[in-house]
Order: sequence, then structure tokens, then C-alpha cells
Amino acid sequence: MIVPIAVSIFVFVLLFFYVASSVRIVRPSQRGVVERLGKYHVTADPGLRLIIPFVDKMRVVDMREQVVDVPPQEVITSDNVVVSVDAVVYYEPVDPQRLLYNVANFILAVTKLAQTNLRNLVGELQLDQALTSRDSINTSLRAILDDATDSWGVRVKRVELQRIDPPGDVMAAMHEQMKAERTRRATVTQADGVREALIMRAEGERQAVILGAEAVRQRQILEAEGQAMAVRELAEAERFRQQTIALGEAEAIRAVYQAIHDGNPTPDVLAIKYLEALAKIADGQATKIFLPADTSATMGSLAGIAELFRDGGPKTGTSPLSP
Repeated sequence: MIVPIAVSIFVFVLLFFYVASSVRIVRPSQRGVVERLGKYHVTADPGLRLIIPFVDKMRVVDMREQVVDVPPQEVITSDNVVVSVDAVVYYEPVDPQRLLYNVANFILAVTKLAQTNLRNLVGELQLDQALTSRDSINTSLRAILDDATDSWGVRVKRVELQRIDPPGDVMAAMHEQMKAERTRRATVTQADGVREALIMRAEGERQAVILGAEAVRQRQILEAEGQAMAVRELAEAERFRQQTIALGEAEAIRAVYQAIHDGNPTPDVLAIKYLEALAKIADGQATKIFLPADTSATMGSLAGIAELFRDGGPKTGTSPLSP
């Protein structure tokens, strides 16, 4: 009775382990490569999968993006400077079958491949170019690794250089060079500032001189215009005065002439006026007296006047000034 129970328990345990060993769970970030009797059979997708124990074997491959750290290595640049370079490689499996069967140790293979190509890329550059060309080095190295690992079922997504460390003496020289360059830039900047200040000051002085000259010119123009206007006003006033005087004299002459004609003067009155005029001429302070050039007519007039007064008065119809 005990033996059949023991056999039943043994069979049950055996069946339990058989069933348990045939069940596999593949996670969403994984793929399962099933081998049957040592030969590739199928690639299992995520989920619950059943295999035949002792006949099938499942190898799980992580399909998430992973990183490989490339150890530092010494690289000689084209200008014979030894630098220490290291990088990191980010890759993503795309075909688990090729990743398992086409390369024995993917991590070692991609590390050595990255070191070799990194040595080639940096060795073609000078130190200054290597320090300033990280992006181009990353792009070139990623393209090389992605092309080389395509047959391994892996896609290289990006490559990043972590450090490019020159030797200590080169670093000290670079620091001195950078310091000298910054000093030069500061000196140039200061000189540019002084030059700009001098230019601005000279420009300001020139503008001040121009504005001063313009002010003087405007002042002179205004003074000249004022003087011209004053002269014009004076000339206008003088002209008006002379016109007024001339008009007054003309009116006076016209009034005298009209009074003479209205009074109908006789020749003896004219003669007396003539003598009074001569008396006023002779009474002046001048040492010379100018008489009319026609002396014969003058003498005749004087003789006529004398004859007039000798005869006791003028005769009717005769003129004392007539010859």
C-alpha cells in the first residue's frame, strides 16, 4: 500500500517539474530565442511561452538600449601629442538571433572596435582640432560602429566622447596660451575703447566747432540783415524827407510864383528886388563874389534903373530892365 502511494507522489512531482520547466515568461523588453536539440527553432515574443523540456532551450535577449563604456587609451595626434581618450557607446539590439549567433562576445567586440576606430580618428587630427571637434568625431565613430555591427543584429544609436586629456605640460602650456590670448583680447578691447573714445571726442569737438561757426555765421548774417534793413529804413526816411522838402519847396515856389503873377509886379519892383539880392550877395563873408557872366546885360539893366529913377519914375508901358 505504501509503495503505490510513494510511486504516485514521485510521478506527481516529476510531472510538476516537467510542466514547470516547460513554462517560460518573456517580458515586454525581452525576446526569447528557442533552440531545439541545439538548433535555432523560433524567436518568442513577450508573453507566456511553452517549450519541450530537455528538448528545447530558450535564451532571453534584452532588447532595451544599453551602454558600453570604452576604457581610456593613449592616442597620438598628428602633431605628436599623446592624449588619453575614452568614450561611451549606446546601442540597441534589433535582431536577437544574429546577436546570439553572429558574435561570441558582443561587449568585448564593440569595445575593441570602438577603441581602434577612435585611435584612427583622433590620430588624424591635431590637438586643437581634436579638442574642438567632438561632435564630428562622435558622428564619424557612430557611423563606423553602426555599419560594422549591422551584421551582429545591433544598431548603434550614438557615441559620446567623455574625455580628451592631454599631458600635464601640454595642459600648462595651453593654460598659458589661453591666458596670453585673453590678455591680448583685453588689451585689444581696451585699445578699441580708447580709440572709440578719442574718435567720439574728436567728433564732438568737430561738431562743436561746426556749430560754433554756424552760430557765428548766422549771427553775422542776422547783423548784416539788420544793418541792411536799418540802412534801407534810413534811406527810405531820407528819401521821404527829401521828397517832403522838395514838395514843400515846389509848393513854396509855386505859391511865390503864383503870388507874383497874381500881384502883377511892375519892373521897378523887380529892379528893387534885384538890387536887394545884390546887396545880400555883397554882404556875405566870402572874399569873392560871382556875378552873372552876361555883364553887358547887367550893366544895361543898372543903367535902365538909374535912368528910371532920374526921370522921376517909370513910364507907362516901359520896363526899367529893358535895354
